[in-house]
Amino acid sequence: MTTPHTDADPQDRTHRSPAGIVGGVLLLAIVGWLGIDALVTGHGRTPWLALAGMILVVPLIVAFTLRPAVYANPDRLRIRNPFRIVVLPWGEIAALRSGYSNEVLTTAGAKFQLWAIPVSLRARKKAARREARATAETGNAGGGRSGAFGRSAGFGLGGGAVQGGSTRAESDQVMADLRELLEDQGQAESAQGEITVRWAYEVIAPVVAGAVLLAILLATG
Repeated sequence: MTTPHTDADPQDRTHRSPAGIVGGVLLLAIVGWLGIDALVTGHGRTPWLALAGMILVVPLIVAFTLRPAVYANPDRLRIRNPFRIVVLPWGEIAALRSGYSNEVLTTAGAKFQLWAIPVSLRARKKAARREARATAETGNAGGGRSGAFGRSAGFGLGGGAVQGGSTRAESDQVMADLRELLEDQGQAESAQGEITVRWAYEVIAPVVAGAVLLAILLATG
Protein backbone atom coordinates (compact mmCIF):
# COMPACT_ATOMS: atom_id res chain seq x y z
CA MET A 1 0.00 0.00 0.00
CA THR A 2 2.97 2.30 0.56
CA THR A 3 5.50 3.10 -2.17
CA PRO A 4 8.04 5.85 -2.73
CA HIS A 5 6.75 8.77 -4.77
CA THR A 6 9.15 10.77 -6.90
CA ASP A 7 6.96 12.82 -9.27
CA ALA A 8 6.43 15.91 -7.13
CA ASP A 9 8.68 15.59 -4.08
CA PRO A 10 11.37 12.98 -3.43
CA GLN A 11 10.37 12.98 0.25
CA ASP A 12 6.79 11.96 -0.49
CA ARG A 13 5.44 8.57 0.50
CA THR A 14 2.48 7.39 -1.55
CA HIS A 15 -0.37 5.39 -0.05
CA ARG A 16 -2.84 3.70 -2.39
CA SER A 17 -5.30 0.82 -2.29
CA PRO A 18 -4.03 -2.26 -4.17
CA ALA A 19 -7.52 -3.77 -4.11
CA GLY A 20 -8.95 -0.59 -5.62
CA ILE A 21 -6.36 -0.59 -8.38
CA VAL A 22 -6.98 -4.24 -9.26
CA GLY A 23 -10.73 -3.71 -9.23
CA GLY A 24 -10.40 -0.62 -11.41
CA VAL A 25 -8.29 -2.40 -13.99
CA LEU A 26 -10.78 -5.27 -14.18
CA LEU A 27 -13.75 -2.91 -14.52
CA LEU A 28 -11.99 -0.92 -17.25
CA ALA A 29 -11.24 -4.14 -19.11
CA ILE A 30 -14.89 -5.21 -18.96
CA VAL A 31 -16.20 -1.79 -19.99
CA GLY A 32 -13.65 -1.56 -22.78
CA TRP A 33 -14.51 -5.02 -24.10
CA LEU A 34 -18.27 -4.42 -24.06
CA GLY A 35 -18.00 -0.84 -25.32
CA ILE A 36 -15.65 -1.57 -28.21
CA ASP A 37 -17.76 -4.56 -29.21
CA ALA A 38 -20.85 -2.34 -29.30
CA LEU A 39 -19.02 0.32 -31.30
CA VAL A 40 -17.78 -2.18 -33.89
CA THR A 41 -20.75 -4.52 -34.24
CA GLY A 42 -23.64 -2.34 -33.07
CA HIS A 43 -26.31 -0.98 -35.41
CA GLY A 44 -28.35 2.20 -35.46
CA ARG A 45 -27.99 4.22 -32.27
CA THR A 46 -26.18 1.47 -30.37
CA PRO A 47 -22.62 2.70 -31.16
CA TRP A 48 -23.53 6.24 -30.07
CA LEU A 49 -25.10 5.00 -26.83
CA ALA A 50 -22.03 2.87 -26.19
CA LEU A 51 -19.73 5.82 -26.82
CA ALA A 52 -21.71 8.10 -24.49
CA GLY A 53 -21.77 5.40 -21.83
CA MET A 54 -18.02 4.90 -22.04
CA ILE A 55 -17.35 8.65 -21.82
CA LEU A 56 -19.48 8.71 -18.66
CA VAL A 57 -18.39 5.48 -16.98
CA VAL A 58 -14.65 5.29 -17.66
CA PRO A 59 -13.73 8.53 -15.84
CA LEU A 60 -15.90 7.47 -12.88
CA ILE A 61 -14.13 4.12 -12.65
CA VAL A 62 -10.74 5.82 -12.81
CA ALA A 63 -11.82 8.43 -10.24
CA PHE A 64 -12.94 5.92 -7.63
CA THR A 65 -10.35 3.16 -8.15
CA LEU A 66 -7.10 4.23 -9.83
CA ARG A 67 -7.00 7.92 -8.93
CA PRO A 68 -7.20 8.02 -5.10
CA ALA A 69 -3.83 8.47 -3.41
CA VAL A 70 -2.37 10.03 -0.29
CA TYR A 71 1.05 11.68 -0.41
CA ALA A 72 2.83 12.43 2.86
CA ASN A 73 6.10 14.21 3.54
CA PRO A 74 7.49 16.13 6.55
CA ASP A 75 5.75 19.37 5.48
CA ARG A 76 2.26 18.40 4.37
CA LEU A 77 -0.33 15.78 3.55
CA ARG A 78 -1.74 15.78 0.01
CA ILE A 79 -4.98 13.89 -0.57
CA ARG A 80 -6.06 12.97 -4.10
CA ASN A 81 -9.69 11.93 -3.83
CA PRO A 82 -12.04 11.10 -6.75
CA PHE A 83 -13.06 14.70 -7.46
CA ARG A 84 -10.73 16.86 -5.34
CA ILE A 85 -7.10 17.37 -4.45
CA VAL A 86 -6.55 18.66 -0.92
CA VAL A 87 -3.20 19.89 0.40
CA LEU A 88 -2.99 20.17 4.18
CA PRO A 89 0.11 21.41 6.04
CA TRP A 90 0.59 19.34 9.17
CA GLY A 91 0.09 22.44 11.29
CA GLU A 92 -3.51 22.70 10.03
CA ILE A 93 -4.42 19.10 10.88
CA ALA A 94 -6.12 18.52 14.22
CA ALA A 95 -6.47 14.74 14.07
CA LEU A 96 -6.48 11.65 11.90
CA ARG A 97 -9.56 9.59 12.73
CA SER A 98 -10.31 5.97 11.95
CA GLY A 99 -13.76 4.42 12.17
CA TYR A 100 -15.70 2.94 9.31
CA SER A 101 -13.60 5.24 7.12
CA ASN A 102 -10.29 7.06 7.55
CA GLU A 103 -10.59 10.84 7.81
CA VAL A 104 -8.56 13.98 8.38
CA LEU A 105 -9.95 16.64 10.71
CA THR A 106 -8.56 20.16 10.37
CA THR A 107 -8.13 22.79 13.06
CA ALA A 108 -10.93 24.78 11.37
CA GLY A 109 -13.36 21.88 11.72
CA ALA A 110 -13.32 20.65 8.11
CA LYS A 111 -13.27 16.93 7.39
CA PHE A 112 -11.73 15.10 4.43
CA GLN A 113 -12.02 11.40 3.74
CA LEU A 114 -8.98 9.37 2.72
CA TRP A 115 -10.33 7.37 -0.22
CA ALA A 116 -6.91 5.82 -0.89
CA ILE A 117 -6.78 4.24 2.59
CA PRO A 118 -10.04 2.31 2.88
CA VAL A 119 -10.98 0.58 6.12
CA SER A 120 -11.28 -3.20 5.94
CA LEU A 121 -13.29 -4.64 8.84
CA ARG A 122 -12.25 -8.10 7.72
CA ALA A 123 -8.56 -7.15 7.92
CA ARG A 124 -9.15 -5.66 11.37
CA LYS A 125 -10.72 -8.90 12.58
CA LYS A 126 -7.80 -10.90 11.19
CA ALA A 127 -5.35 -8.54 12.91
CA ALA A 128 -7.26 -8.88 16.19
CA ARG A 129 -7.07 -12.67 15.95
CA ARG A 130 -3.33 -12.52 15.24
CA GLU A 131 -2.80 -10.23 18.21
CA ALA A 132 -4.84 -12.48 20.50
CA ARG A 133 -2.92 -15.54 19.30
CA ALA A 134 0.43 -13.81 19.77
CA THR A 135 -0.58 -12.67 23.26
CA ALA A 136 -1.64 -16.20 24.16
CA GLU A 137 1.66 -17.60 22.89
CA THR A 138 3.55 -15.00 24.92
CA GLY A 139 1.65 -16.01 28.04
CA ASN A 140 2.23 -19.71 27.46
CA ALA A 141 5.94 -19.18 26.81
CA GLY A 142 6.28 -17.07 29.94
CA GLY A 143 4.21 -19.38 32.13
CA GLY A 144 6.12 -22.47 31.13
CA ARG A 145 9.27 -21.34 32.97
CA SER A 146 9.86 -20.10 36.49
CA GLY A 147 12.20 -17.61 38.02
CA ALA A 148 13.69 -14.42 36.62
CA PHE A 149 15.57 -16.29 33.90
CA GLY A 150 12.42 -18.17 32.85
CA ARG A 151 10.33 -15.00 32.62
CA SER A 152 13.01 -13.30 30.59
CA ALA A 153 13.34 -16.21 28.20
CA GLY A 154 9.57 -16.51 27.81
CA PHE A 155 9.26 -12.81 27.00
CA GLY A 156 11.97 -13.14 24.40
CA LEU A 157 10.24 -16.01 22.63
CA GLY A 158 6.71 -14.64 22.64
CA GLY A 159 7.24 -10.91 22.85
CA GLY A 160 9.79 -10.92 20.07
CA ALA A 161 7.27 -12.39 17.69
CA VAL A 162 4.76 -9.68 18.50
CA GLN A 163 7.27 -6.87 18.32
CA GLY A 164 8.96 -8.19 15.20
CA GLY A 165 5.92 -7.65 12.98
CA SER A 166 2.87 -5.44 13.32
CA THR A 167 -0.41 -7.20 14.12
CA ARG A 168 -2.46 -4.22 12.90
CA ALA A 169 -4.51 -4.17 9.72
CA GLU A 170 -2.52 -2.56 6.93
CA SER A 171 -4.72 0.55 6.68
CA ASP A 172 -4.58 1.01 10.47
CA GLN A 173 -0.79 0.77 10.36
CA VAL A 174 -0.69 3.45 7.65
CA MET A 175 -2.89 5.71 9.78
CA ALA A 176 -0.63 5.11 12.78
CA ASP A 177 2.38 6.15 10.69
CA LEU A 178 0.56 9.31 9.57
CA ARG A 179 -0.38 10.13 13.17
CA GLU A 180 3.25 9.76 14.18
CA LEU A 181 4.26 12.13 11.39
CA LEU A 182 1.58 14.59 12.54
CA GLU A 183 2.84 14.42 16.11
CA ASP A 184 6.46 14.95 15.03
CA GLN A 185 5.86 17.68 12.43
CA GLY A 186 2.70 19.47 13.58
CA GLN A 187 4.62 22.31 15.21
CA ALA A 188 7.44 22.54 12.67
CA GLU A 189 7.82 25.90 10.95
CA SER A 190 7.98 24.29 7.51
CA ALA A 191 4.69 22.49 8.17
CA GLN A 192 2.59 25.65 8.52
CA GLY A 193 0.49 27.28 5.82
CA GLU A 194 -2.93 27.36 4.25
CA ILE A 195 -5.13 24.47 3.19
CA THR A 196 -5.77 24.35 -0.55
CA VAL A 197 -8.57 22.49 -2.29
CA ARG A 198 -8.72 21.99 -6.07
CA TRP A 199 -11.55 20.36 -7.97
CA ALA A 200 -10.48 17.67 -10.44
CA TYR A 201 -12.00 19.16 -13.58
CA GLU A 202 -10.06 16.64 -15.68
CA VAL A 203 -12.41 14.03 -14.21
CA ILE A 204 -15.56 16.11 -13.83
CA ALA A 205 -15.58 17.49 -17.40
CA PRO A 206 -15.71 14.15 -19.28
CA VAL A 207 -18.27 12.77 -16.81
CA VAL A 208 -20.55 15.74 -17.42
CA ALA A 209 -20.01 15.51 -21.18
CA GLY A 210 -20.84 11.81 -21.20
CA ALA A 211 -23.94 12.36 -19.07
CA VAL A 212 -25.20 15.17 -21.31
CA LEU A 213 -24.59 13.16 -24.49
CA LEU A 214 -26.31 10.09 -23.04
CA ALA A 215 -29.28 12.19 -21.88
CA ILE A 216 -29.66 13.73 -25.35
CA LEU A 217 -29.52 10.34 -27.04
CA LEU A 218 -32.09 8.86 -24.67
CA ALA A 219 -34.35 11.91 -24.95
CA THR A 220 -34.32 11.90 -28.73
CA GLY A 221 -34.75 8.16 -29.05
